[in-house]
Amino acid sequence: MEIEIISKEFIKPSSPTPPHLKTFKLSVLDQIPNVPYGSLILFYPNLNGNNLSEALEKSVLLKKSLSKTLTQFYPLAGMIQKDYSIECNDFGASYVSALVHLSLENFLVHPDHQMMHRFLPLEPSSLDESSEFAHVTHVQVSIFKCGGIAIGACVSHKVVDASGVYTFLKGWANMTCGDKEVVYPNLGAPSLFPAKSLWLRDMSMAISQLLLKEGRCVTKRFVFSSDALATLKIEVARKGVQQPSRVEVVSALIWECAMEASKEAYGLEKPSLLTHAVNLRRKVATTLSEDILGNMVWFAGAVSPPSNEKTLHDLVKMVRESFMKISVEFVRKAQGDEGHVEMQKSLQEIWEIDSKEMGINSYNFTSWCKMSFYEIDFGWGKPIWLAGVVDEGAPVFINIVNLVDTKDGEGIEAWVNLDEEEMRILQANPKLLAYASIDPSPLIKNGNVALPIP
Repeated sequence: MEIEIISKEFIKPSSPTPPHLKTFKLSVLDQIPNVPYGSLILFYPNLNGNNLSEALEKSVLLKKSLSKTLTQFYPLAGMIQKDYSIECNDFGASYVSALVHLSLENFLVHPDHQMMHRFLPLEPSSLDESSEFAHVTHVQVSIFKCGGIAIGACVSHKVVDASGVYTFLKGWANMTCGDKEVVYPNLGAPSLFPAKSLWLRDMSMAISQLLLKEGRCVTKRFVFSSDALATLKIEVARKGVQQPSRVEVVSALIWECAMEASKEAYGLEKPSLLTHAVNLRRKVATTLSEDILGNMVWFAGAVSPPSNEKTLHDLVKMVRESFMKISVEFVRKAQGDEGHVEMQKSLQEIWEIDSKEMGINSYNFTSWCKMSFYEIDFGWGKPIWLAGVVDEGAPVFINIVNLVDTKDGEGIEAWVNLDEEEMRILQANPKLLAYASIDPSPLIKNGNVALPIP
């Protein structure tokens, strides 16, 4: 697949940022992320026939609307500073335009994970790209020869989480349409969780070093249909877990199968840690909390010691119990004067096993479910597919499982990033294959083409 870069430029806000807003202090939670950028790709079909010139006109419109959007989201047009702040001097967002010498339909028949990074303006695993003085926002608009469009976004994870990226894209889409409500982000995260020191950054960096693995990362997409999830939830409920959620059962099943793969690959059973990023927005007592920009997440953790046989429903219970610890009360205490004490205690509970055991297998989950990415409409329809976290081929990586809604909003696509040998074993596990299909075409749903592409 040939992708031709036709232009690179910076899109500046349409109106200058007022002098009193030139420095945007980040919150203490912005010190957590251990990956440089939050990235995703939205694929839009051309439903009006083959019209490449019309798609090129859309790209021009996207630049104009992005300029207007950055006026509202002015920290995203800035540069990262050493003191964990954003210099909001309207440097602008990096904007890459590209032509794909292939039709969108041909690509979606069997998406190649090794080529996915070509739709992004940056290599997602490039650790030095979000360092001091780096631009916060990078986007790439790739136009297929059929007129279909892929919009790839890389936004610094020091500034926003996945929910924040969604708010930005929703605002950009609404601005492009012109007749939709303007999105004004809530920029109050630093006042809710002020950064009084860099203690969390230092602790997060130390934890990240424990998580890093050397080898060859392989990315596979395990797709759970709504029917498969319903069956899985019923089986878990029969064992005593009341009303298990989609995220709980999928996380527990993948964790169970990943532990088995690790044991088979290395002949040794290690303690296993599951972490899950928990969105704090609904747990914060403030208005407009859903549109808060920033890293409004904390981590739930569950540990399975070695030689401790756990059934699937046991693991589901453990996942649920870990979620319950990140309660409204915890968030309230974390915002108080002694908030750092509560945060440190929470992290120590998760990581205390590492001081007792030599080596630990960590599986790090994040969920984009119910974030409505499939509702983002720039004026030419909703996306046909959303690509999650892809670290295919990375020589140094972290075990990451990214859960994303299927297009119908009822199933889950689990983007699993693991060591090559462990993935080889995982993708053959009959427990997993009983509920999930591996890397099916996004065009296919229940054996039929999901959406015609001219």
